[in-house]
Amino acid sequence: MFNLSDMMGKFQEMQSRLNEAKENLDNIIVESEAGGGMVRVKANASRKILKIEVDPDIIDKNDPEIMTDLITAAVNKALTQAEARGQEELQGATKGLMPNIPGLDLGKFGIS
Repeated sequence: MFNLSDMMGKFQEMQSRLNEAKENLDNIIVESEAGGGMVRVKANASRKILKIEVDPDIIDKNDPEIMTDLITAAVNKALTQAEARGQEELQGATKGLMPNIPGLDLGKFGIS
């Protein structure tokens, strides 16, 4: 039998866990690199770039495209990793709280 009060309690618990998980995203750090480590990027699971390190050997004023390509590749890789780790964190926070209801889209709550 469907119990609306029980369901509302689960939604409140889920919201509380999601808020806590979202606060933790800043503390989940990922690192990526490109060009065999010549460009290194740190980002957090909130998808914010924290640090970019560039080996001075790739700085060539006659061919700046190499450096920009490596930076772009490292940043994109870091952001992809950060997003995946963030999704894992948010999904883990709500695991077991909600039943698998076909058609129920929890994407606006940060759950995919």
